Amino acid sequence: MREVDRVIAERLSTSVPLIGQISHYIIAAGGKRLRPALLLLVCGALGYEGAQRFNLAAVVELIHTATLLHDDVVDESTLRRGRATANESFGNPASVLVGDFLHTRSFQMMVEAGSMRIMEILSAATNVIAEGEVMQLINMHDASLDEEGYLRVIRSKTAKLFEASAQLGAILANSNPTVEAACATYGQALGTAFQIIDDVLDYAGNSAEMGKNIGDDLREGKATLPLIAAMQRGTPAQAAIVREAIEQGSTESLDTVVTIVKETGALQVARAAAAAEAERAIAALQHLPTNPHAASLLQLAAQLLDRRH
Repeated sequence: MREVDRVIAERLSTSVPLIGQISHYIIAAGGKRLRPALLLLVCGALGYEGAQRFNLAAVVELIHTATLLHDDVVDESTLRRGRATANESFGNPASVLVGDFLHTRSFQMMVEAGSMRIMEILSAATNVIAEGEVMQLINMHDASLDEEGYLRVIRSKTAKLFEASAQLGAILANSNPTVEAACATYGQALGTAFQIIDDVLDYAGNSAEMGKNIGDDLREGKATLPLIAAMQRGTPAQAAIVREAIEQGSTESLDTVVTIVKETGALQVARAAAAAEAERAIAALQHLPTNPHAASLLQLAAQLLDRRH
C-alpha cells in the first residue's frame, strides 16, 4: 500500500497548482483504501507479483476519489473523513473539474498496462458507476423505491468498482475464466455488503467515528434499505413519518426516524442482507488457492459487518 501511495503521489503531478492542491487534499485525507487493497490481495492470493499491480491499484483509487469529488458536489456534503469536503473548501466548480482530471489521469495510467481486457473492464466499470449515480439521482425523494431498486443502484454505484478491482487482480495473474468470475463475484458481493453497512451506520453510527454527518442520507432524500425496511415493518403512522421525511429530504424528524428504524427491527433486516452478501463473497473464495492472502480476503468479508465507520 505504501508503494500504491507513492504511485498516486507521483501521478498527481501537474503544472496547474489548484489541481495538485485539491487532489492532494482529498487523497491525503486517507480513507480505507479498500479497492486498491482488494486488488493487491487478489494478486497475492493468485501469485502475481508484477509492478503493474501497483499501477492498477492506484488507478482504482483515483477513479474512486474522482467519484467522491463529484458525489460531494451533487449531495451538497460538507464533511468527509472527519474534515471539510473539497467542495466546501474549494468550491463546486473546482471540485468537479479536478474530479474530471483524476478520471482522465486514471485512463492515462490504465493504458500503460497495455491490455485491452483491462481497459475493457475499467472503462465499463466507470460507465456503470456513472449510470448508478444517475439512477440514484432519479430515485431521490422517492419513498416508493423497493429493495430490488435499491440494490440495483448500489451494485452499480458502489459495488462495481469493488468487482472490477478483484477481477483485475485475476486478469493480471492470467487466471482461468472460472477464477476470474469468482473474483468478480467476491468483489461485487463485498462491495454490496459494504454499502449496506454504510447505510446502516447513517442511522446507527457515530458522527465522530464515521467522519461524516449522521442523517446525510435522509437530508438527501435517499430511500436506503433501513428506511425501506422500516416502512415495510412499521405501523401505517410510522411508515407515513418515514415516507414524508424521504420525500421532503428533511432532518427535522431525524430523531423520530432513527427511533422508528430501531423499533421496527429495520437495522437487523439490513444487517442480515449485508451478512448474506458477505456469505456470498466468502463462498466465491473456494475457487482461490489456500494461502495467507486468500485468508485475508475471507477475514475482510467476515469483519466487514462489524465496522463502525
